[in-house]
Amino acid sequence: FTSLYLYNGVYDTALAKFEDDRDRLSSSLLGLTLLIGGGFFAVYGLFHNQVNHLIGLDSRLMILMFIEMLFTPALNFWSERQRFEYRYKTLVFVTFAKSLFNPLLGLYLVLTMSDRSFARILSAVVVELVFDGILFVLQMARGKTVFIKRYWGYAVGLALPILPHYLSGMILSQGDRVMIDRMVGKSEVALYGVAYSVGMLMQIFVTAINSAVTPWMYKQMKERDVRSMQQTFRLLTLFVGVLCIGLMVVSPEAVLLFGSHKYIDAAPVIPPVAGSVFFIFLYTVLSFPQFYFEKTKFLMVASILAAALNIGLNWVFIQIFGFVAAGYTTLTCYIAYSVGHYFVSKKILLTNGVEEDIIPLRHIVIWAVVLTGMCLLSNLLFHDRLIRLAIILIFALVAILKRRDILALLKTIRGK
Repeated sequence: FTSLYLYNGVYDTALAKFEDDRDRLSSSLLGLTLLIGGGFFAVYGLFHNQVNHLIGLDSRLMILMFIEMLFTPALNFWSERQRFEYRYKTLVFVTFAKSLFNPLLGLYLVLTMSDRSFARILSAVVVELVFDGILFVLQMARGKTVFIKRYWGYAVGLALPILPHYLSGMILSQGDRVMIDRMVGKSEVALYGVAYSVGMLMQIFVTAINSAVTPWMYKQMKERDVRSMQQTFRLLTLFVGVLCIGLMVVSPEAVLLFGSHKYIDAAPVIPPVAGSVFFIFLYTVLSFPQFYFEKTKFLMVASILAAALNIGLNWVFIQIFGFVAAGYTTLTCYIAYSVGHYFVSKKILLTNGVEEDIIPLRHIVIWAVVLTGMCLLSNLLFHDRLIRLAIILIFALVAILKRRDILALLKTIRGK
């Protein structure tokens, strides 16, 4: 709420739309987030006792939280612009330096202060404040403005309808745990939480791919070269799909690697969660035309419906099949979400004179069948390690035989 999540979608669209005035755009949007965050901080100041009691944190921690929220958008805007303009070396350097200083300062303060939990939080906020503060000043110095009515109106008008989309996304990703806690028990929440975290490992690759291709997508859409986008995403979906299937097949070993044997009962949750990551990637790509052509109302409707569907399916199937069912309800919702985005984006593309699909519907259906089938097969072979090992060896053999094609594929993706 304090940033309107402007750096996640809205800022990319604004960078493409106002490409000749990016410095003033960035500084004015920082001014907007500073005003909103300051407004929330002021409200907290008036009702701090009630808020502290409601949230369960004292004023020290709440003030640190607000300091972080006020300055974090500076890093997010700066990082997104570096990706958009393909300046990855600077981004990697800043990210690495921040990741290095955070634990070092944390270790020092934890060893020297009596309140160790507060020391760890303080160290994290101090590192954020130093890095984010420098980037805040840098962007403000370049833009030399905190208010441009056109940019503020554009950002707020595009962001407000999307806020329910992000809130519903939080329900979709976190609501399972709440319902498992209420309907089954806390130990099952712990099992599901470990499996969900392992299943979401592929999200690292998906996030990296999305960050890399987003600027390219804006360029291709501006030229109406959807066919090139279709070819590229055919390759990328294959890459992401194979990664997800690989994780499905080794789900028991993955639990042992990242948890311990006491979490082995959670392994059946990993395959459907890994499949969900694939469809998170799909719907992110399929929703792109809605951002590009600024038709984001469906995002709100679709997200609310997906969250409601997830709650309804969980209510029915967790009672019947236990906490493992939550993984499959999540997969079902993301598949439905992707299909919905396909039809809406298709209509938007046709309205704007684009007849090709970014990702054809038949590919979505094929991948839905393949990944759902692999989920079931992986869990059926849960205790047959040799068969699962044979599947991995077959994948490896195909990869060796097709190594030239795979290297050419990676070269193509990297080039685009």
